[in-house]
Amino acid sequence: MRTRGLARLRGWGGATAMAVACALTGSLMFVLPEAGSAVNSDEGAGAGQASQGSAEAAPARAEKCEDPEASLSPSDKDGPTIEAIRNRKGKKLIVGVDQNSYRWGYRDPNNKTAALEGFDIDLAHKIAEEILGDRDAVLFRAIPTNQRVKAIQSGQVDMVVRTMTITCDRKDEVAFSTAYFKTGQQVLAPKSSDITGFNDTLDGKKVCSAKGSTALTQLGELKKKGLDADIGTTVPNQLDCLVRLQLGEVDAVVTDSALAASQAAQDPTIELKGDAPLNTEYYGVAMKKPENGADDLVRRVNQVLEDYRKSKTGWQKSYDKWLKPGLGEAPDGPPQPKYSD
Repeated sequence: MRTRGLARLRGWGGATAMAVACALTGSLMFVLPEAGSAVNSDEGAGAGQASQGSAEAAPARAEKCEDPEASLSPSDKDGPTIEAIRNRKGKKLIVGVDQNSYRWGYRDPNNKTAALEGFDIDLAHKIAEEILGDRDAVLFRAIPTNQRVKAIQSGQVDMVVRTMTITCDRKDEVAFSTAYFKTGQQVLAPKSSDITGFNDTLDGKKVCSAKGSTALTQLGELKKKGLDADIGTTVPNQLDCLVRLQLGEVDAVVTDSALAASQAAQDPTIELKGDAPLNTEYYGVAMKKPENGADDLVRRVNQVLEDYRKSKTGWQKSYDKWLKPGLGEAPDGPPQPKYSD
């Protein structure tokens, strides 16, 4: 196993690749701290304390959820939730993000400031600019995939902007904005692999996915339908799957096609398998479910997204900068919003 891993890394660029892989492996050590602990972030304390434990809150089956992408209609009016954010010491929006997803939310080692950047980070800055009048009035908290719901429910963050797929189950636990990106599940594997996609070429193979991800849910459904793959390898963060693939510990990774493309861009020896994603999914900004009618934050974020989709300096500009190199043109642009009221 070790020999295979070293061979893969040599194909990835020799000593430089080994150094990068070691750095990436460090992400395996990161977990969301228990209540009262400091959190890996750009600065300061959070919106609240997280409850103990490392598992994402177990979702209950959503009832009457026929269109999970539908959200509250947009509004630019302030309410109690936004006022509480503005009156907070430091006056910053606290946003849960990823710091290991290339082109989505990551730290470029070649950037002297080591500031977080990427498609999701641009959106978080825009939300802060519209709500607080300052695009830099945002405090980023690095949240593992399997901690996103818990971080929102505990009040540790105001929202999560972290390639989070909108699903009926998750809407029982948190509120979502309208969709800001369309994607779907896809297989990532070495170019030399005989794996060709979501089919019997996965039989007998070890497949990695992130805990609490829609990828793991999809794999579970495929297992019920006869998929004969080992899907027992799960990790806190999706990037950890890439590391395991590079080390030869798994044969394939299943994740959103948008994330898979970004991971393939980091390693020229791997590629997306299959002509198209298995399904269609949408990313949304996740927030705490409104209490006592305080839905102002959800509606305000939806207003920001309305403007962001239309602005020449908004969605399209960010897409062209971060995602176009790996995903190509976006002929359909951002997904059109759906509203429930």
